[in-house]
Amino acid sequence: MVIYHDWRGLPESARGAVVALGNFDGVHRGHAHLLRIGHAARPDAPLAVLSFEPHPREVFRPDDPPFRLTLTAERAVALAMLGVGLLYEMPFDAAFSNMTAETFVAEVLHAGLGARHLVCGPDFAFGHRRGGDVAFLAARAEALGIGLTVVPPLMDDVGQISSSRIRRALQDGYPERANEKLGRAWAIRGVVAHGDARGRTIGFPTANIALGRHLEPARGVYAVTVTLPDGTVRHGAANIGRRPTVNAGPESRLEVNLFDFAGDLYGLEVSVALHAFLRPEQKFSGLDELRARIAADCAEARVILDRLAPL
Repeated sequence: MVIYHDWRGLPESARGAVVALGNFDGVHRGHAHLLRIGHAARPDAPLAVLSFEPHPREVFRPDDPPFRLTLTAERAVALAMLGVGLLYEMPFDAAFSNMTAETFVAEVLHAGLGARHLVCGPDFAFGHRRGGDVAFLAARAEALGIGLTVVPPLMDDVGQISSSRIRRALQDGYPERANEKLGRAWAIRGVVAHGDARGRTIGFPTANIALGRHLEPARGVYAVTVTLPDGTVRHGAANIGRRPTVNAGPESRLEVNLFDFAGDLYGLEVSVALHAFLRPEQKFSGLDELRARIAADCAEARVILDRLAPL
């Protein structure tokens, strides 16, 4: 995948694509469905996604708690796995938000990207104060000779597969439900930072990763897999929360114990995928009780993860 951060001055190799429009937070099965239909509409053209960074909600509602399912790196990886060759990741700020719907179509999609075909969901809205809707897009695209496919949402037995449903599943402690809608395990990608090394003193060294702008799922212990920078995948158990037994700090963090691993991960970017919720976060009477419970958690996580397809 090639990523561009501006619609102006693109090389010819980055123009003339089928362009899927949207935020693509999570890159779930509904997004994959939209991309498949877009590619089928013009299989002779490159497949591209036009999205925004940061997410517009982060600009308009900066005081909201973090809600992102995927940040830029994880989103790009997920899109590439679906066959997307071009990602137009447009910087979203106050100036961009003031662009009219007409300007967006004429200058960004037509003149800038040279889009050959567009694909979006029926509720796609764009431009200043969301002044452009699908009907407006259809009329302007036709006038400019650009194809358009509007894809109905993908449904399951409950309703529309959406990022909001996946967020709720994670916050309620059901990663398996979220993963089914995603089509893969939900992952937090981040850089391993130095912690207080307390886990090492009780026999369970951990890699510490800040949640940052990621959604905070239900606090507690999870069975996880960890993808290392070299592509190696390891099993482990992770705690997400404030560590009430030893610290109870103001911010939640992700702490991962990789099974049978002794390497140094400090400063490296890893991706931690959640597979099963083992128990809620709780406070123990002391380090001995904590150590015993962590050992039991790790044993349970090993059983769950051993049932997964071989790594």
